[in-house]
Amino acid sequence: MCASCRRRRPKRELLRVVRTPAGWRVDPTGKAPGRGAYVCPDDPTCREEKKLRRWAGAGAHALAEALAAHLGGEDGEGSHLPTGQRAGHGEQGAHGAPGHDGGGV
Repeated sequence: MCASCRRRRPKRELLRVVRTPAGWRVDPTGKAPGRGAYVCPDDPTCREEKKLRRWAGAGAHALAEALAAHLGGEDGEGSHLPTGQRAGHGEQGAHGAPGHDGGGV
């Protein structure tokens, strides 16, 4: 689950960050020792300092900078997600269900 937006996603779609004695750092391998949390690498709002402050506290500013440096672009380019696994793309809600034409009467 993403610590910023609280959205549940498969672990391989999230990016792990670890709290070390030196501060927060990005852990793309997911195996570094320390207290870890997960964030959505493809959602820029999950990398905002305001959302990170909820669980990272005073280290939110440094963590936001580390995430921006690791992920590169604003849209998550350079993240570890394979093509076609970006969150929010291809999902269908109830209105897209077969047999529902949306018409009245």
